[in-house]
Amino acid sequence: MVAVADDRGKPLGTALYSSASQIAIRMISSRAVHDFPGLIRERIAAATTYRGRVVSDSDAYRLVFSEADFLPGLIIDRYHEVLSLQILTQAMDSETARAAILSGLEELKPAGIIERVDARIRELEQLPGRESGLLWGENSSTTFAMNGVRFHYEALQGQKTGAFLDQRENYAAAARHARGEALDVFCYQGGFALHMAERCKSVTGVDSSRGALEVAEQNAKLNGREIEWMEANAFDLLRDYSAGGRQYDTLVLDPPAFAKSKQNLDTALRGYKELNLRALKMLRPGGTLVTCSCSYHVSPVAFLAMVSEAAQDAHRAARILESRGQAKDHPVLLGVPETGYLKCLIIHVS
Repeated sequence: MVAVADDRGKPLGTALYSSASQIAIRMISSRAVHDFPGLIRERIAAATTYRGRVVSDSDAYRLVFSEADFLPGLIIDRYHEVLSLQILTQAMDSETARAAILSGLEELKPAGIIERVDARIRELEQLPGRESGLLWGENSSTTFAMNGVRFHYEALQGQKTGAFLDQRENYAAAARHARGEALDVFCYQGGFALHMAERCKSVTGVDSSRGALEVAEQNAKLNGREIEWMEANAFDLLRDYSAGGRQYDTLVLDPPAFAKSKQNLDTALRGYKELNLRALKMLRPGGTLVTCSCSYHVSPVAFLAMVSEAAQDAHRAARILESRGQAKDHPVLLGVPETGYLKCLIIHVS
């Protein structure tokens, strides 16, 4: 921890310092902090209370969201009785911080606490190598529910900490508007597809990962739902389907982050536009497009402009039914715009 002052020496508070990161200091308090472990436990408890207010119809959600929960460099997700954490900074990786984190989480009485390690982040932070694994308890697998839909969870497999919890509320919103024949592109383990299956005549999920599709099929069986899963490159498939005149009533685009940095922005927008252009051409009149971007560097204004241009080029009239962001357990902190990254538009296409 370091004390922070302005150029006149006026105290601004306390921050966590990194000798390696491009973000040298991360503020944790506007006051002096004398008990860092106690502060960590206190803020984990506060984050837990907040989720009790904003999360419903789910036993899986983000419990701690780094800066947005005033614990920069710490991510904790709950999957039913299993907790999964990621440590992203030097300060949170210290033995003092690790002990406080585990102490705070043990009070929640989980069946297991898992650490998911991002090797690239540890390298950038100049931290020693560490393997993902079980930190506490016995369980690393479970089933969880979102909006009444059940999912298998293996803590040490899959992307991020295991699932895309930030889309939880968007899954439910998409299901409300879905109908007819639906296509879920970049479906991963079936989040959108499984939610739409109850309302649609047929649902097809597409992903390039065979492993993700195998889990998606397990999830479909868990919920008693019939969904067609296809292993394919999304760009190639949409190009072929669009050229072949394939039509759908509902189409979901939930690609990975195309813009990892500002330098990738133009390329990312071209990729997003190609996907949305082909999707818009494939929708029947009165159809619904659910289109998403998790790239922070693609602003909501830029994303909306891209979709508008795609609709014009496709010669389709499009009306916004809902303009959405990430679920409430991923709060956006005023003054820290990086905490707001997910865009989700639900569009009626004529």
